[in-house]
Amino acid sequence: MIDNINDIKALLLVAQTGSFTKAAAQLGVSQSALSHTIKSLENRLNLRLLHRTTRSVSPTAIGEQFLKKVEPLLNQIDLEINNLSQFRNTLAGNIRIHATEHAINYFVWEKLLPIIRQYPEIHLEITTDYKFTDIVAERYDMGIRIGMHLDKDMISRRISHDIKMAVVASPEYFQQHQIPLTPDDLAIHNCINMRLPTKGGTLGWDFKDANGQIFDKHVEGQLIFNQVPMLIKAAKDHLGIIWVQEDRIQNELMSGELVKVLDDWAMTYEGYYLYYPDRQEANPLFMLFVDALKL
Repeated sequence: MIDNINDIKALLLVAQTGSFTKAAAQLGVSQSALSHTIKSLENRLNLRLLHRTTRSVSPTAIGEQFLKKVEPLLNQIDLEINNLSQFRNTLAGNIRIHATEHAINYFVWEKLLPIIRQYPEIHLEITTDYKFTDIVAERYDMGIRIGMHLDKDMISRRISHDIKMAVVASPEYFQQHQIPLTPDDLAIHNCINMRLPTKGGTLGWDFKDANGQIFDKHVEGQLIFNQVPMLIKAAKDHLGIIWVQEDRIQNELMSGELVKVLDDWAMTYEGYYLYYPDRQEANPLFMLFVDALKL
């Protein structure tokens, strides 16, 4: 019976990700082993549950109907198993979080440390990137995003203050280049860009004018990175101007390694929010994390 439940969970994950490769990676098994598991399940049921092509995997009509009925049951089973931990006077289970490394490093990690130390039977997985991930399809328990990018069908809890942006470079760079007085002046500067992981373009720099109107500038320069620490490193090496969250560079601003410009035009975003499907709120393990992270 337990094997059947695990096989059905594997089937659900394949259907949600649309890929044996992605599902196998999340389960920590080989793609061939996962394929064999699903095929064996189909043979036992004498039903074809998945359409397979060289490019994609999707449920058959009967497979979709089956998964629609069993997914809530599997979620309830997981919930009841997690609830059993209260009888051991501890909490145990798995939590998967998707967030940016900025959110984890600056607003989340210190709050998670007490949980990690107090509950050794909790297994925590954190994935950090800048993609707009579907946390339900990718089987994450919760995600963290800037407020303006939240999915509408999710419950959300604010976990950080507003995020102020800063345009900065080294004093040595500005000894060789004129200090910009307006965002338009960036056109003559070597601006270091950030590559977006989703659409493939570079990130526009947002500003706010004296009337509160928000606009973005697409700037040009010699360097493009896909990780913020490399932007900061390049700026400290006097290679150009960057646009970055101000809290990342507090030490550099205090030491004088970097200096701010265009501060009157600085953009401030609504802070980070934890978001998740509503069915999770009955899970005491899950709510332990929510309560620890929310403001």
